[in-house]
Amino acid sequence: MAVNDIQKETFQKLLDQIRTQVQHLRKQNKELNRENLKLKSKLNELQKDQADIFSNISESERLAMRHQVSGLIEKIDKYLEE
Repeated sequence: MAVNDIQKETFQKLLDQIRTQVQHLRKQNKELNRENLKLKSKLNELQKDQADIFSNISESERLAMRHQVSGLIEKIDKYLEE
């Protein structure tokens, strides 16, 4: 076998290895993209279900809380005026 033929054969083997690696990386990239989409949709679902702290309490509880906060603000104001 001539040196030129050995170089061509070595080149072809290396090229095949590169192609195999590229195919593997593309497959891995597709899998990661799929997983990313699943995680994004899961995050969106969780964010939709998430509510603020006031949406889970009744109107009467909100009024009671507002009254307590107003009372505390009045006490702070009185303390600051002294």
